[in-house]
Amino acid sequence: MAQEQLTRLGQHAYKIRRYALQMGEAQGQGYIGQALGYADVLAVAYCHAMKLNPSNPESEERDRFLLSHGHYAIALYAALIEAGVIPPDELDTYGTDDSRLPMSGMATYTPGMEMSGGSLGQGLAIAVGIALGLRLKQGQQFVYNSMSDGELNEGATWEAALSAAHHGLVNLICLVDINNQQADDRSHDVLGFEPLQDKWQAFGWHVQRVDGNDLAAVVDAFDKARQCGASQPRVILFDTLMGKGVPFLERRKKNHFIQVEPTEWQQAIAALDEANAIEATR
Repeated sequence: MAQEQLTRLGQHAYKIRRYALQMGEAQGQGYIGQALGYADVLAVAYCHAMKLNPSNPESEERDRFLLSHGHYAIALYAALIEAGVIPPDELDTYGTDDSRLPMSGMATYTPGMEMSGGSLGQGLAIAVGIALGLRLKQGQQFVYNSMSDGELNEGATWEAALSAAHHGLVNLICLVDINNQQADDRSHDVLGFEPLQDKWQAFGWHVQRVDGNDLAAVVDAFDKARQCGASQPRVILFDTLMGKGVPFLERRKKNHFIQVEPTEWQQAIAALDEANAIEATR
C-alpha cells in the first residue's frame, strides 16, 4: 500500500482514538484501553476493507460487522462516527439515558450495530448463520466477526468455528483482538489458549497473525483474508497493546475497565494530539 494511503488510515485511527477518549471523558470511565488498542484494526476495517453505505447503514449490499465483544462498543461508535454513519455531535451522549450510544453494544439502538453483544462467545455462531444466509442468497458480502481473546475461553466459539469450516464459509472473516487482558487477570493466566495459530488451523481455518498496531500489516492481513483462494473461513489474530497512543495508559498494568481521573482525560487527549502532530512531520 502506498505511503499516502497509510498516512490517511493513520489519521482515521488517530480520530477513532480521540473520539473514544472524548466519549470516555463524558462518562468518566469506559473500556478505553481496548478502544485505543483496537483503533488501527477498526480504521482499516471501516475506512479501507469493508463495503458500507454511511447514508444507508442497513443496505442489503453492505458487509456485516458483528461486535461480539459488546463492551468494545465505545471503540465501534468511534469508528462509525469516523465512517460517517453516526454524527460527531452525539459523542457527548455516550452512556446517557435515551442515547443511541449505550455503554454495551445494542443493535436496537445504534445505526451500524449488527448485534447486541455483551454475553461473550455468541458472535461467531451468529456470524456463521448470517454467512450461510448470504451464501444461500448468492450474496457477495463478507461477514466480519470481531471478538476478544477472552471469548476463546467459551466453548460456543469453538463449536461455531467447527461449523464454519464444515460449511466452507469463505465469506466469513473472524477478527480476534489479543490484548492479553481480562477482567480478573492476564488472559493466558485465566485460561491458556496458545498456540492459537495451530488451533485455528486444526479447526479448518485460513489463519494469519499480525501486529494489530502496525497499520501496513493490518491492511495486508485484511486484503489477504478477502482475496485468498482457500475454500475455508478466514481468521486474523491481532496482537494489540491496550492504551495504544497514550503512553501513561500503555504502562498501566490493569487496563480492562478503567476510571480515568478527571484531569487525566485532557492529558490523554493532549498526548494523543502531540504524537499525531509529530507523526505528521515525518
